[in-house]
Amino acid sequence: MEFDREKIARISKEITDWEQSMFVPRATPNSAAVRLHHEEDDPLRGPFARDRDRIIYSGAYRRYVGKTQVVYFASQFDEQISNRSNHTAQVSQVARTIGRMLRLNLDLIEAIALGHDLGHPPFGHDGEVFLSDLCKKKGIGEFHHNVHSLYTVDHISNHGEGMNLTLQVRDGIVSHDGETHNVLLKPEYSKTEKDIRDYCQRKTAGEKVSSVPMTLEGCVVRFSDVIAYIGQDIEDAIHMGLLERDAIPVKCARGLGKTNREIIGNLVTDVILSSYEKDYIAFGEEVSDLVVELKEFNWKIIYQHPVINRERTKIKEGFHVLFDKFLQDVVDGDENSYIYRHFLAGRNFEYLKEKSPEEKVRDFMATMTDRYFTFALQRIVIPEVGLRFGG
Repeated sequence: MEFDREKIARISKEITDWEQSMFVPRATPNSAAVRLHHEEDDPLRGPFARDRDRIIYSGAYRRYVGKTQVVYFASQFDEQISNRSNHTAQVSQVARTIGRMLRLNLDLIEAIALGHDLGHPPFGHDGEVFLSDLCKKKGIGEFHHNVHSLYTVDHISNHGEGMNLTLQVRDGIVSHDGETHNVLLKPEYSKTEKDIRDYCQRKTAGEKVSSVPMTLEGCVVRFSDVIAYIGQDIEDAIHMGLLERDAIPVKCARGLGKTNREIIGNLVTDVILSSYEKDYIAFGEEVSDLVVELKEFNWKIIYQHPVINRERTKIKEGFHVLFDKFLQDVVDGDENSYIYRHFLAGRNFEYLKEKSPEEKVRDFMATMTDRYFTFALQRIVIPEVGLRFGG
């Protein structure tokens, strides 16, 4: 079918010009997009919208639904518990709300938000810690999900070819670290590809380094990551009977609210008011202190809850067993192993040639969902471990 290409191009330019006429001067225009490898423009979508779509259609994005956030012991019998699919959608929604009010590039915001956790392993933060410990012992450096999310879009997706995302989206993904608290973030506009690569190398080597986003849009996503999970973790804990709502610190309850809806509404409003017509993204000082207090409460009361601690021991054992098993399979060249059938068979020649056996196992385990991880324990390795896992 033939289309009027000139008319499509004219309509697209009109829409793009209209959108960008609404941006504040510090917003990131589509014309600033930079890719690793040159591509022709798309007549219907700007560069950041194309990045968003590539992320949505990726296998890593589809696996979000099988990776829980915090209350992972309930993931296989209670589907109301938050998973990374819910989380990324909520981060995107929060970030778009803030970005719209601040008149920023919503396509860039959405792409970063939807891609920020693509490299996260199963079983939340604990899974990340256990995989990182194993990687260090195997001599391939630490594992950090933000670094691995960038690695996923660059080296794992599309059979190892990568997605060829823009520099701004890739920077936003690797710089999203919501675990680090910031009162204020001012973009490092001058960042380059080399800066990103240096950060990843130093982070993997174990250095205590941070990466500030190069765009206001990336800063919005980083704040939105915190806003999206801090109240939802409380709701999940209450839902599972790990926490009573009245246990929320009185000061936090009064200042931020006692429900996820109230917490999100108050934090979003505060960020908008604190950042409007500024060259940075920020919390107000009082709200920032409350966020820190609520984070500390969640850590002590939810993340260190005895029920989660009990499950943590089983998961740690499972990570060790699976890593060693699949590493031996790669060394032995066992093509009947799941690591070959479900992962390595889909990689390109360059990946198979360049990556060490340990790196291949790391990458495979990072792709796993909670359910697949448990399946591997039940069916392949030690049935008695798998049968009691999560029980």
